[in-house]
Amino acid sequence: MSLVAELKRRNVVRVAAAYLVVGWLLTEVLTTILPTLGAPEWAARAVILIFVFGFIPAVVFSWFYELTPEGIKREEDVVRDDTNAGGAVRKLDYVTVTGVIILIVFVGLFSAQQTGDDLAPTEVEVSDASVAVLPFENMSNDKDNEYFSDGLTETLLHMLAQVPELKVAARTSSFAFKGQNINIREIATALGVAHVLEGSVQRQGDRVRITAQLIRASDGFHVWSESYDRTLDDIFGIQDEIAKRVGDALSASLLGVDGERQLAGVQTTNPDAYDLYMQARKARQTFSYGGLRAAEDLLKGALLIDPDFLDAKIELAAVYFHQLETGLIDTQDAVTKIMAVTDQVLAAQPDNAVARATQLVATSMLSALNGDITAMSESIPELEAIVAEVPDELQPRILLVRTYRAMRQTEKVVPVLEDALERDPLNPQILYELGTAFLHNKQSDEARAALEKSLEIEPLQPNGYTYLGNLDLQDGDGVAYTRNFLKALEVDAKDHELPGMLAEFLYRLNLTEQGDDFRDRVLTLEPTSEVAYRIELLRAIALGDEEGSVASARRAIEDGIDDRRYAYGGAVQYLLRHALRNGTVDEELLWLNEQAPEIFDIEAESVPQKFRVVQGLALGTWYTSLPRDEFLERLDSLLEIWESLGFDPTENPMTHANILAMRGEIEKAVDVALETIFTQSVAVNLSWRENFSQPHLAAVVADPRIQAAMQRWEKEEEQLRNDVQAYLADLQGSS
Repeated sequence: MSLVAELKRRNVVRVAAAYLVVGWLLTEVLTTILPTLGAPEWAARAVILIFVFGFIPAVVFSWFYELTPEGIKREEDVVRDDTNAGGAVRKLDYVTVTGVIILIVFVGLFSAQQTGDDLAPTEVEVSDASVAVLPFENMSNDKDNEYFSDGLTETLLHMLAQVPELKVAARTSSFAFKGQNINIREIATALGVAHVLEGSVQRQGDRVRITAQLIRASDGFHVWSESYDRTLDDIFGIQDEIAKRVGDALSASLLGVDGERQLAGVQTTNPDAYDLYMQARKARQTFSYGGLRAAEDLLKGALLIDPDFLDAKIELAAVYFHQLETGLIDTQDAVTKIMAVTDQVLAAQPDNAVARATQLVATSMLSALNGDITAMSESIPELEAIVAEVPDELQPRILLVRTYRAMRQTEKVVPVLEDALERDPLNPQILYELGTAFLHNKQSDEARAALEKSLEIEPLQPNGYTYLGNLDLQDGDGVAYTRNFLKALEVDAKDHELPGMLAEFLYRLNLTEQGDDFRDRVLTLEPTSEVAYRIELLRAIALGDEEGSVASARRAIEDGIDDRRYAYGGAVQYLLRHALRNGTVDEELLWLNEQAPEIFDIEAESVPQKFRVVQGLALGTWYTSLPRDEFLERLDSLLEIWESLGFDPTENPMTHANILAMRGEIEKAVDVALETIFTQSVAVNLSWRENFSQPHLAAVVADPRIQAAMQRWEKEEEQLRNDVQAYLADLQGSS
């Protein structure tokens, strides 16, 4: 008898067929429903592997055993002419056929479900009364005419956004598709709209021809189209007229509303002023030193042409706010300028939500500068109300986010930004803000994804690279950190703080020669800046120049610099720790109080904000110079103040360990150090030797586990230093 005949006689073929059909059916079903039941990813893979590896044993088993009405028997014990055995075989065939039918039905239903899921966003989630206005294409030979086509698009967006029943995709996301060859359906899906308005502008001599067409994204149907031919007697008037006509046509097409609507155009009648305004908005988008300075100059130019251009004034207030964040101007200067500009806007438009939010935050910042930080907390409900009033305006959201962070209400930040991203999904600023929010929440993967997406849309924003560098440093990658900062310097060569931060990193690694290259940039750009003070101190420390370090720190105190980039606080910290090492605590405290009266007066109701920051630094000296009871009383008072300001000291592992050690809870301090400090990379703790050299931490440092952790960090730091040094040497060699 042949092998094939024998396989058939023993029903091996039937068993194999039944196994494949039923096994495939079970695999399809289980791998589909397991994820919906919350099963881990490996569960579906396990089902597939069990099915694959079970096939050979099943076939081998069927060679030696037979399924009969009496149960499973060895093959030689089965009587082949028994009719009951034939019935068992037929049942096996029925199982196979039934399995095939069920499998076909299941696959069909699953495919239909998948198809339905693919169509769901367009058919269910997207409102029919929704539109994206793509940048009108400049068809003129002269590219300088592009300001006109962009201006028309901006005017259309501005006017259509006033139609309450119509959802209009945000300007930033719409302009992200400028110059890209992407089909209408993909654009509509990305922006969450049902329709797309596109058009072109062709200027020839003293005439201009404009075409506009409204397209239904689902099938490409042209819902409406129109052409306009005009002379250029009044370019800006043409933009306003056509925008109004298109707005009326869209209202009729999408909303079924006949008749003209009263839609306000942009608040200037001067095309040159508007052109400068548009250039300023584009320049601000990078939030670089150069971009923010250019934006300020452009807006001032626009206001010289049209002093009543309120949109330009609101934009200028936003520029001043971001100049403060970037370090271009100090808090007092920024607040003065913001208040002056927003006063003018609110005098003309008392209900202007953006101006109200900007002025509210500026006022609370001024109060905080003078010692009343509670004003920022009190502004939150009003800011939240303004965001609810104008949900599509981004600036009030950014101001609310900043206030949440200042008041340590970080858990509220991400939802505010995610809602903004839903409204404007391709806005690089929102993605950047979301990335920094995730970073503060220690969600590293989410932070990196958001920042990389932001830079993909707008690659000229230096701050995106610096935050990516901070993520790299958390991973212990000093080379990637340096690379990202160099990229930030490349796109924003005018920012003196970027080379300052890189110099600080290198000085802390004792790479003094390499740090000096970036120090020179700081001193060339802003020799009297807070960053310049900071790196001079760190350079002297890296060189082991104790006399120079003391002189540098005292110069910062005497000049009363601001605490930007920890320049003031770092100087105070160095002087206090130097005094502890040299037994001159009383003399140093006396000198500091002479230079900055009330600097350590924790009972004062109102002190400058930078004093509040440094008061905690005095705890180490008070620990050694005050009676125990008096010290603990002062510690409790300071903790109450921090709590009232929304600051939780346990959020900072080093501060938490310090407080526990000062209270004498050494074992708890050791646990905090081991679990939350030494689990981090040494790359973000390069001042660890100074931090752990304080007298109150002596018992903590003496613990053998801490000693072992410090030895590990020493090795990691040496490797980090060598890697960064080699990377910079390679760069220098290749240049």
